[in-house]
Amino acid sequence: TAVLITSPPGPDGCAALESVIPALAQAQAFPDWIGYLSTTGVYGDFEGRWVFETSPLKAQSVEGARRVGAERDWRQVGRGMGLTVTSFRLPGIYGPGRSALDRLRAGEGRRIVKPGQVFSRIHLDDIVSGLLASLDQPRAGGIYNLCDDEPAPPQDVMEYAAGLLGVPVPPDLPFNELGLSPATRRFYAENKRVSNARAKAELGWTLHYPTYREGLKAILASGR
Repeated sequence: TAVLITSPPGPDGCAALESVIPALAQAQAFPDWIGYLSTTGVYGDFEGRWVFETSPLKAQSVEGARRVGAERDWRQVGRGMGLTVTSFRLPGIYGPGRSALDRLRAGEGRRIVKPGQVFSRIHLDDIVSGLLASLDQPRAGGIYNLCDDEPAPPQDVMEYAAGLLGVPVPPDLPFNELGLSPATRRFYAENKRVSNARAKAELGWTLHYPTYREGLKAILASGR
């Protein structure tokens, strides 16, 4: 009744299209819902401004451009086969075992400071609740940003995590003075605030962790 596509696209597009769609056709199966996990990287850089599902797609990275193509291909297949395909654009994902708390414990916490830079993020549990909300209300061709309520500078998140752990806050590392990898520089080249208003309004989606503060506190309390 439902199919969730989580695999990243490659140079030739989404590999799942070549396996899932023929299998569905052969089995004469028509699931009520197909979800495709995409990325907010499809928007590219907006110089800190808000982006919405209707904003132009200006992907700057190869990976972002591939996601734009994969979203398009899945929508076209959905229309052609009469399937309900919904895309979910995700920002940085964190959760137990994957957060600023873990980087600090591993001695890898850094406060890279680039003035005006913000990132949106989402706790793993809130991705799950967003998908479940969509399953209850399938919308063919739907597109939703799943992110929390507060885009924030990454150094603020690291400082808050250090406070929770009671460890020293890592020193500021000015962005322009660091020998950053090309991948990290590409990551910091995109600056935007991602709106979750549509998912809340259309799906009745409620965040468990509306900001990184609630999310990090819950992770710490869980002992993970």
